[in-house]
Amino acid sequence: MTAKRLTREESREQTRQRLLTAAAELFAQRGVNGTSVEQIAERAGFTRGAFYGNFDGKHELVVELLRRRTQREAEEVTALRDGVGSFSEMMDRLRAWNVERAEHLGGWLTLRTELALYALRNPEARPLVGEGEKSTRALLETSVKTELAARGVVPPADPAFLALILHALEDGLLLQRFLSPEGTGDEDVVDAVQLLMRSWTALSRSS
Repeated sequence: MTAKRLTREESREQTRQRLLTAAAELFAQRGVNGTSVEQIAERAGFTRGAFYGNFDGKHELVVELLRRRTQREAEEVTALRDGVGSFSEMMDRLRAWNVERAEHLGGWLTLRTELALYALRNPEARPLVGEGEKSTRALLETSVKTELAARGVVPPADPAFLALILHALEDGLLLQRFLSPEGTGDEDVVDAVQLLMRSWTALSRSS
């Protein structure tokens, strides 16, 4: 069977994706500043000229990597909520997602940190990181409001603030899981969310 011939745009996208994948691997290993254009091109199996035929420079590549990762993370979190019938089911999905992510936690967290540092040092890239964070918090806010309403209580504080707490807690627990794994587990994030929801429910009922 003859393989389908790629169009010019499809071939270009395939090349860009290979360069982005190679860059992500190298950034996690050496950092953004410690990775050169030549190293990215070599890892992807291309020449330096092929790199510049797709990106103006490393900065444009990093911004595109940020954009795609932000979009993918938002899609993953949205998919977790798709068709969910209860908070318990959502927690089961979140638990499975965290266990699966734990298998690659080191690389994922290292790349996330590198890209965040790049955004901090390059203000023009910062909005992309911020959009991803806001999307995640918005989904958490919806989950908090839905679950507390199902329990027949009003939120003890602004749901957006409660969502911020959950998101910050997740980041902190994942960092602790990676840096100091003793006494931590892959499901700590879900257990912490459930504990907070019970606490917020009790607080609302006692007020």
